[in-house]
Amino acid sequence: MSKVNRKVSVAPMMDCTDRHDRYFLRLISKNVMLYSEMISTGAILKGKQRNVLEFSEFEKPVALQLGGSSVKELSEASKIAEDYNYDEVNLNLGCPSKKVQKNKFGACLIKEPDLVMECLNGMVNATKLPVTVKTRIGFDDVEDFDYLDKFVKKIASTGVKTIILHARKAILKGLSPRDNLRIPKLNYGIVKQIKDSNPNLEIIINGGIINTDQIKNHLKNVDGVMIGRAIYHSPYFLADIEREIFNNDNIPTREEIVKQTVEYCLTEVKKGTRVNQVMRHTVGLFHGIQGANSWKRYLSNNMLVRDADVKKVDYILDLVKDNFNSAKSSD
Repeated sequence: MSKVNRKVSVAPMMDCTDRHDRYFLRLISKNVMLYSEMISTGAILKGKQRNVLEFSEFEKPVALQLGGSSVKELSEASKIAEDYNYDEVNLNLGCPSKKVQKNKFGACLIKEPDLVMECLNGMVNATKLPVTVKTRIGFDDVEDFDYLDKFVKKIASTGVKTIILHARKAILKGLSPRDNLRIPKLNYGIVKQIKDSNPNLEIIINGGIINTDQIKNHLKNVDGVMIGRAIYHSPYFLADIEREIFNNDNIPTREEIVKQTVEYCLTEVKKGTRVNQVMRHTVGLFHGIQGANSWKRYLSNNMLVRDADVKKVDYILDLVKDNFNSAKSSD
């Protein structure tokens, strides 16, 4: 297992943080913790297990996020995560989607602390891996320090030592998952209160964090920061994080990252992966610099269609050399 450092981590994001995205992000950052997208216990126990769980050692440290509410299934899936050599198992208590609620997991479990405790006890007893939780700060009309603090203490009673708090409550009815990421107001203060009340726990804050100054400010109050969309939409943000948070100046240029991603893509295509499954994650690589639209346009026209021609991957390096010679890591 890799050494787990959760000072900065990339949030689990559905349809985003698959193994190809994690490989790509790891090319930029050696230090952040990476998380899988949420994978249901059913997909692991009843589906094509290798398809959903296999990953490259290069991605490590990487955590598996599970969705479920069956003690037996979560326990079995946690043991399997250890067999696949993940570095951590994380239970999703934050996803508000209707489909997830229908299957009785995600954010709706905040309403059932005793069931959560049973699930976590089973997971902790099933694996030697660290078991962690990612949850919202409340649900619907409940955004209350006392409720959240009791919930956190119940979680901690199982032996879980790390809790990731998305600093928004979940609206379980009437809001889409996308709206749940922006409409409920951020409440960073309650996360600090939870840390102050639980000094022996590792408390990680998530939600609305978009630059390194914010990261530094949050690290004065909590143990770690988790970032989602800001990194997915602008992956080279990780270069700033490496430099300013981890004091690492040995960061590849965007051109070097493209070259390594192309090599990875060509290798993956030989195994049956489609070009678009890899390249879709690179759309934001040149975000914020001159020529970014040329990159997005080329990907959109040539790389992101389902039957993308692998030969066109070869031309992508020429595109970068022609358009981004100045796009070095100093940007």
